[in-house]
Amino acid sequence: MRVLALWLASSTALCFAPVLGAVTWSATPFNPASVPLAVRSPYLSAWLPQGQGTALNAAWPSFWTGSILGWAGFAKVDGVAYNWMGLPGVPGATVNKATQKSLQFTSTQSIFVMTAGPVDLTITFLSPVEPTDLVNQSLPLSYYAISAAPNDGKPHTVQVYADISAEWVSGDNSLPVMWETSTDDVLTHQVALATQNTFTEINDRIQYGAAVHSTQNRPGVTYQTGEDVVVRAQFVANGTLANTQDTQFRAISDRWPVFAFAHDLGTVTSSTEPVVFSVGHTRDPVIQYIITNNAIQNRSSYFWTKYSSFGDAVKMFVSDYRNAFARANAFDAQVAADAKKISADYADIVALSIRQGFGAIEITVARNQDGSFDTSNAMTFMKEISSDGNVNTVDVIYPAWPLFLYTNADLCKQLLAPMLQYQTSGQYPNAFSLHDMGGHYPNATGHNDGKDESMPVEESGNMIIMALSYTQKTEDTSLIKTYYGLLDQWTQFLITDSLVPANQLSTDDFAGSLANQTNLAIKGIVGIKAMSQIALLLGDNARSSNYSSIADSYVKQWQALAMAADGSHLTLSYGDSNSWGLAYNLYADKLLGLNVFPDPIYDTQTAWYSGHENPFGVQLDTRHTFTKSDWLIWTAGIVTSDTARDQLVSAVRKYASVAKNTQAFGDLYQTTDGSQGPDNFRARPVVGGHLALIALQSTPKSVGQPAPTAPAGVTGQSGTNSNGSAPTGINSDGLNPKNNSAGRVRLGASMTTLLSTACAVLLLGRIGGW
Repeated sequence: MRVLALWLASSTALCFAPVLGAVTWSATPFNPASVPLAVRSPYLSAWLPQGQGTALNAAWPSFWTGSILGWAGFAKVDGVAYNWMGLPGVPGATVNKATQKSLQFTSTQSIFVMTAGPVDLTITFLSPVEPTDLVNQSLPLSYYAISAAPNDGKPHTVQVYADISAEWVSGDNSLPVMWETSTDDVLTHQVALATQNTFTEINDRIQYGAAVHSTQNRPGVTYQTGEDVVVRAQFVANGTLANTQDTQFRAISDRWPVFAFAHDLGTVTSSTEPVVFSVGHTRDPVIQYIITNNAIQNRSSYFWTKYSSFGDAVKMFVSDYRNAFARANAFDAQVAADAKKISADYADIVALSIRQGFGAIEITVARNQDGSFDTSNAMTFMKEISSDGNVNTVDVIYPAWPLFLYTNADLCKQLLAPMLQYQTSGQYPNAFSLHDMGGHYPNATGHNDGKDESMPVEESGNMIIMALSYTQKTEDTSLIKTYYGLLDQWTQFLITDSLVPANQLSTDDFAGSLANQTNLAIKGIVGIKAMSQIALLLGDNARSSNYSSIADSYVKQWQALAMAADGSHLTLSYGDSNSWGLAYNLYADKLLGLNVFPDPIYDTQTAWYSGHENPFGVQLDTRHTFTKSDWLIWTAGIVTSDTARDQLVSAVRKYASVAKNTQAFGDLYQTTDGSQGPDNFRARPVVGGHLALIALQSTPKSVGQPAPTAPAGVTGQSGTNSNGSAPTGINSDGLNPKNNSAGRVRLGASMTTLLSTACAVLLLGRIGGW
């Protein structure tokens, strides 16, 4: 039975738009469009679509796409039932709505206080962010904890309930599922598709693995699986569950099976210790990755290096809540302190961005020939959420870079490793950097045909810049030593094509291709200068000097090409004085400490942006009125006055808090009214770029004296155009209109299926490993 809850039935699959009304609760720091609830990976991504005033119990939680994730909460206080989460209906029963009293979010937590008559319930959703602990960070699990306290000073009996539905395992609710419940120190429900399709998505939802819902096995806990209205009615009527399991496996939408727990808190006289739950989605392997000779390597989540079964991982996770909570509070406090050095508005933006950024990555490990895990071979993979769904898109990692640089630069190396290893394997045919590791997550299967989306200057510059950034941050030269030849190859491409770029796409591909892009040329020049520093660090002094001279010469020529006729601003494209845009690629010049562009350029742009702000910020460029929140924050990092910086930051905060949609933090929006941009970008990891100002707070470290000699095996010319001269003849296709297709050269030569139709054993092998 499925109709509106207000009509006394249950609803966990039909998508009802939340009510966008006036907020009646306190919000700290503000009410975002969508509140992160459980955000740990591309497939564990649950949000409250709040809009401008939707309480925790006035909408169903949803996946980042907007599809419902059935997640319901009830409480009984002195025998009276209250609904505190989701929109569940219980036919024939009286259920009151709890009243939301407050919402607070931090970098790791979203905390709701819901008033259920004479008792206040505090529900803390904690998605740990522990980037320096690869095991903990790779666990695809998230907490929520419930405590109760009287609000009238009197004792009250309290029971609490929560369930999840089978909607957590697929993007197609017609598919059949199976489930089981384990009753150990930790109670766990597992639910999985009956037919597992490895490395396959439907509507951005992975089609293998299992969803898990767990809680502490403590006195007063009960459990039940079954039809939504039956299980919920059991709790509403009795305050407990029946400790029974429904064995009629069926489709997700067939009598909507749910997986529930209830805790009896007894008589409550003061704030109770929280009862702890966890939700998660696990699968193994998580990624297929192309290696040499077109072979495929299956990679597992890094946490498997510590746990022999997923059940063990869940037990540890639930039992570790108190410590995890303390670590989260410490992390939140450090991030807030660092961000508030910029401004309070900036700290708010950063807090809303961190879980979203980490929620797009998975830290993986490969196996040795003997089946053991090779912890020295860690790679991190990122899904380009909501735009193309690509794997490790270089120009998505690049804007997200400040998040990982700030929290753990080792993750930066792990993000670059898949592309660097692949492009030295001899299988990718282009001379410039590839765009991504695979057309759709979680398939990092490369582009042996060279037909990935072509952004030659963009991606080549990005890779060189990020390689130097990692090296400066960590003082680890192993990356640039290992891939020096490849980095040099890309630099020589930049020397050919970046001063006057051919007609090509940049990272802002939604805005269309363009020749002679001023901002793209900046990236290429910074990339050349960055390579001069890489060469210097490795003792290749001649190459370093040559590349440095070329970059310096290019800057002088670029100024003549890029400046508007009246000298008031940089153009969007050479020769068009009426055009302009955000010159956010100057940020890398500051981040790396290169200072290749002269100070007057920064002063000029600061004055220009200060006088060209719309109600919600400065537009991306003159082709459109929309902007990108990440690039606005990067631009805030290059302006030369605190006033101009704070203007840009506050515009992003204003957009985030006005909440004119119900989707996870969108990075593309209209500067005229704060509405979402044309491509509906949401939940994307590029919000990691909002940490750009924090990343600038630590200046690049010296990597020490250059090595005495160049790395072995590096041959070839030390760059073209060694006199630094710029080719002449700008036309509508840019300097080298064929560069985006020419110059292609060769670089050189389990999980056990859950069950079949005839199989009666649930969750075998590494889905759960119980």
